[in-house]
Amino acid sequence: MKMSNLIHFTVACCIYGVLFTITAGCSNGGGRKVFSGDESLTSGLIHISVDESFKPVIDSQIKVFSSLFPKAKVIPHYKSEAECLKDLLNDSIRMVIVTRGLSEEEVNSLKDTLGFAPTWGKIASDAIAVIVNNKAKDSLFDMSDIRSLMNGTSGYKLNPVLDGKTATSTIRYMIDSVLKGQSLAPGIAGADSSEGVINYVAAHQDAIGFVGVSWIGNPDDKQQLAFLTSVRVASVQATDDKEKFIKPYQANIATKRYPMVRGLYYIVKENFSGLGKGFSNFLQNEKGQLIFYRAYLVPSKMDFTLRDAEIKE
Repeated sequence: MKMSNLIHFTVACCIYGVLFTITAGCSNGGGRKVFSGDESLTSGLIHISVDESFKPVIDSQIKVFSSLFPKAKVIPHYKSEAECLKDLLNDSIRMVIVTRGLSEEEVNSLKDTLGFAPTWGKIASDAIAVIVNNKAKDSLFDMSDIRSLMNGTSGYKLNPVLDGKTATSTIRYMIDSVLKGQSLAPGIAGADSSEGVINYVAAHQDAIGFVGVSWIGNPDDKQQLAFLTSVRVASVQATDDKEKFIKPYQANIATKRYPMVRGLYYIVKENFSGLGKGFSNFLQNEKGQLIFYRAYLVPSKMDFTLRDAEIKE
C-alpha cells in the first residue's frame, strides 16, 4: 500500500471509529454527565492529547495555567495528529489539540454517540517552516520546489525530512495541500519528532526539514535560539508577489502571504464545567492568546494589528 494511501486509511479509521463506535464509558441515552471526578474549571486533573508539532507552545500554556491555578493539573500526551484523533475514543482523554476542527456531520455523529455535542474552535494560526543546514547553498524555494521535493522529482540535491513516518499533521498537510493527494516520495526521511527533524538537518548539510513555526520562532526560548545556531529558516515565495521570498513571520502568516499556513484547534468532550473547558477557555482568553503570540503563532481570538514597515526578509 502506498504511503499516502496508508496515511489516509489510518486517519479514516481513526475518524470513523470516533464517529460510529459507542464505547463503554461514553454511551448514555440522556446526555447526562458521563465523566466522573471532582473538578472544576480551575481545579482537578485532566489528560489531553496534543499534536507533537505544538509541544513548545502548549508546554508554555500549561506552565502558565498551572501557576495561575495551582489546584489544576493538565497532563499532555504528545503524539501524531491521527493518534490524537484516535484518542477521542479514549474515556481518559477529554481534550485534544490538533490542526483541524470537526465538520457539522462529525459533530452530529459524536452527539449521537456521546449524548451531547463536543465543543471545538480555532485558537491560533501556525505555519510550516522550512529549515536548512547553516552551510546549505540553497535557502530560497517556491512551492513548485517544495512539491517536487515531496514527490521525488526535484533537481535539488536535498534530502527532505518530516516529523514522522505515520499520519502526522505535517505529513497530512504535505499530501493534502502541497501534493493535492499525490504520494510522498518513498525516500523521504522520517524523524521521531520535530526536534528530531531539527537535529537531523543540523547534522546533514544536504537535508531540508519541515517543522511547525513554534519550534523555531520564539526569540525568548533559549533552546530555539540554540537550534538556530545550527540551522536556518529558508524563505518561500510569497503568495502575492512572485518576486519576493519570505519567512513565516507573524504578519506573513496572518495575511497568508506565506503559503504554508494551517490552523490550531481544540476539541473538548465535556458536558459539564470541567478542566477541559477551563483550559480551553484559558487558551482563548488574553493570557493564552498572548502566549501564542510570543511563540510566533497568530492568535485567533485576539486582535492582531498590522502596520506598514520595511522588513528585510
